[in-house]
Parts: sequence; C-alpha cells; structure tokens
Amino acid sequence: MAETGFDYVIVGGGSAGCVLANRLSENPDARVLLLEAGGRDWHPLIHMPVGFAKMTTGPHTWGLVTAPQKHANDREIPYAQARVIGGGSSINAEVFTRGHPSDYDRWAEEEGCGGWAFKDVQPYFLRSEGNTILSGDWHGTDGPLGVSDIPDPQPMTRAFVQSCQERGIPFNPDFNGETQPGCGVYQTTTRHYRRCSAAVGYLKPALKRANLTVETGCLVKRITFDGTRATGVEYFDGKLRKTARADSEVIVTSGAIGSPKIMMLSGVGPAAHLNDHGIDVVHDLPGVGENLNDHFGIDIVAQLKGHTSLDKYNKPHWALWAGIEYVLFRSGPITSNVVEGGAFWHSAGAGGVPDLQFHFLAGAGAEAGVPSVPKGSSGITLNSYTVRPKSRGTVRLRSSDPAALPVVDPNFLAEPDDLKTSVEGVKISREIFEQASLQKYIKSIRFPDDSVKTQAEFEAYARAYGRTSYHPTCTCKMGVDEMAVVDPQLRVRGLDGIRICDSSVMPSLIGSNTNAPTIMIAEKASDLIRGNQ
Repeated sequence: MAETGFDYVIVGGGSAGCVLANRLSENPDARVLLLEAGGRDWHPLIHMPVGFAKMTTGPHTWGLVTAPQKHANDREIPYAQARVIGGGSSINAEVFTRGHPSDYDRWAEEEGCGGWAFKDVQPYFLRSEGNTILSGDWHGTDGPLGVSDIPDPQPMTRAFVQSCQERGIPFNPDFNGETQPGCGVYQTTTRHYRRCSAAVGYLKPALKRANLTVETGCLVKRITFDGTRATGVEYFDGKLRKTARADSEVIVTSGAIGSPKIMMLSGVGPAAHLNDHGIDVVHDLPGVGENLNDHFGIDIVAQLKGHTSLDKYNKPHWALWAGIEYVLFRSGPITSNVVEGGAFWHSAGAGGVPDLQFHFLAGAGAEAGVPSVPKGSSGITLNSYTVRPKSRGTVRLRSSDPAALPVVDPNFLAEPDDLKTSVEGVKISREIFEQASLQKYIKSIRFPDDSVKTQAEFEAYARAYGRTSYHPTCTCKMGVDEMAVVDPQLRVRGLDGIRICDSSVMPSLIGSNTNAPTIMIAEKASDLIRGNQ
C-alpha cells in the first residue's frame, strides 16, 4: 500500500474543500492534498448557468434517495448530492443568498458557538464575494466567488416579481443587504455568463501551485488514528489502495451527508451504531449523524397559454438557436439559471424575520421529482419552504462498506409547526399565481388544482409533493453541548489533528440557500487552521 506525506489532507472537494485547498496552499511551505470521490468538472453543462436543470440526476450525483418519510406518505424522495469537484457549487441553481444576520447571532448567543455571530462572520462573506454590481458595507467585490446579476431576466420572472408586489410583497433589490424581506431577481454565482463554482473560483487558480495535489475518483475508506490523534487517510484511487499521511491535520469537508459517513467508517460516532456494523470504536461521539436539518420545498406548477417560459427551448430548433446565441454572443436563455426570481416573506403577514423563502422557476419539470405540464406545452414553477424547520433527522451507515450509500432520513414534517408554515407557503404561492401580472399568461394552475381548498387538503398536498431543497446541514454540529461534534474552532471534540469544516457543522439551518454560508465557514476555518484568529 503506497503512502505519501502531506501537512494537510482535505477529504472532500466540494465548496468547502476547494476553499481550503486554495487558502492553505497559499503558504508555499504547506503540503496540501485534496481528495474528491467524483471526477473533474469537464462536462460543459456544469459551466452553463442553465445547466442546473440537467444536474439534479446523473453521473455527477450520488444517486441518493431518502429513507421512507413517515410524515410525507412514506415516500422515498430523490436526494441529489454532488459527486464532482466543486460539489454542490458545480451543480446547484447558483442562487446567491447568505441568510439573515440573526441566524448567525443565534449560533453565537443561543447555541454555544462563540465567534460565529454575524459581526464575526461578515468579514468572511465579504472576503469570498466578487460582486460585479453591488458594493459597500454588505458586499465584497474582489473575492474568488463571482456574483452577478442575471443579464436578462425571463419575461415570466418579471411577471412573477410584479405579481408578488400585487400580492403585497414589496420589491427588494438586494436580499443580502440591510433588509431581507421582499421579492426580486436573485443574484447568481456566475462570472462572465458562466457558472463560478468553488472549483472555478478557488481551486482552478491554485492548481498551478507545486505544493497542492488534487486527486479525483478517490473513495475514502477511513481516517487513520494513533490513539486519539488523526494521522492520515486511507483511500482507493480506483486502482490502488493508498494512505496519505497528515503531519498537521486531517480536514473533513465531505458535506452534511458525506462527513458523518466518513467519521463513522473511521470509528468516530455513536458507539452502539458502530458496533452494529462491526466497526472498531475510536471515539464514542453520539452527535455524529444526528441533527440532520434540511429545507422541505413544495412546488406549485402552472400551465401557460403560450410558449412564454424557458420550456420553449425544449424544442430542438429553439435549443439549437439558444446554443448559437450563447456561443456567439454570450446571451440568451443559456445565461439563465432557471431559478431566476424569489422572495423572503412571512407566513402570517407579520413583520420581523421572514419564515418562508420562495424560488421561481421560469419553466416546469426542470428538476427531478417535480410535477410538470402536458408534453408540448410550457409552464412555470414556484417553490416555497419553511426557512428554519424544527424537524431533525439522521444520517446512518448502511454497512461498513465505504462504497455503500448511507441511510439518509431528513424526517421531513415531523414537527407540526413545519407543516403549518409550509402550507402557508403553498397558499401564498397560489395567491401569487392568481395576480394579474401572471394571470394573463396562465392557462391553469395544475398543481395543486382547484380541488385543493381546505386546510386538510393543503396539508395532504404538502405531504404528497414536498421534497428536499438540497440544503442538508448540521450532522456534525458545532457547539459545547453533549451532542456537539466540533467545538467553535471546528476541532472534533475528544480528538486531535482533525477538524470538520463544511455545512455539517452548522448548529442549526440558516434561513436561505446554503452555498455561500458553506464557503464562509471554510474561509473562517482557513484562518482558524493557520492561527490567524
């Protein structure tokens, strides 16, 4: 078995792993290895903003489905998680939001995570952001993560924003500024009309450094330990079994599903669960794989009178024209991320911090598992979810085989308050579709149709059609209580030489999309590791 030595071994080449590979290799004396299970981001659709619609299934995902969801009709829900360099930032909808300041203040003041209040993390948001339009106290302009306006929002997106205002939701030009509530067009993680994933923004510029090694197609077997100190990583590169020695630290960045799986395969987690799978216990840490917290999105879908949405480009001749327009002029529908518009609002219409988020898709059936419109017609979709759900689930091993997919149980809608707020989101979504600016385009609202009227019927609809919003978090949560897995410096409790630095360490889910916060966590982690804090 071949062995090589490094100072830092980073396990997982997603958003956080790419950030850390860049930042830690800035020191030319630090030897850095980044391991990724998936492949390189060669596929052209990854780099086209509209390509998101083709990325929720296929070879760049793990092919996960949830355990049967007890509170959602026992459905096994498709659970897209990236398996490609750049992770979620290479296949997501590129929506750039970072949550409400109170989310981070809650981490610090209520959940034992000192140093993670908004005033502490805002500098890292700014350091990461390369905004091409906005600037000032709330936005960075020189960071590696490109952020841009959608160059030409689709007419249905414009009508959506107008319909929101007719519904009483005010226009908001910047969801990441001083005020979050309102409706508008999302900024996206794009630069020069192409996706700016963490692999593009952070990793690619660092690849020329002699002290950075990147290996893809690597299946991690386990982290190795000498007593309670992490010493390296054992993995397969497709042909050989290898060990990478970590003279300084092992850094786990495999996300909210992958990180707890790797920790448990390595003997770190709930002892009884590890024993059930014949895994020697290195450290009994009961919080590993607990506390899974995800957004449960519920879609409504309308059929249009004409071909006025992006569905028009499902026809071969229009698709060809779109490709020509993009190649020659970097314009047209391929510059769209599909999920162009959105809103943050209140389920009860009261003020304060929004408890609902909306994503408008200028098409129908764009994502796996979402209902669509009759073939040959065009449609639009509006998704909503409760931004701070109370329901908690788990990630568990299926077996001790590293190639076996874990058992993912988000436990959606386990808490009655989640169902109540989610139903309000569906009702508001339908009210938005009923406003004049959209009604002039809509032939009929197909999901839910007119038969869904009572509270019980809306609840049944939510259970039947809700799905993941691709925001799993919190399975190796940060804190100081007995279920915390890492401390506020992201060091694994009870062990040495190992940190977890990705979305799994969030103590609770933030009220927005999670890619920008994950990048922030990795930016801050790089300073913690280098002793800059």
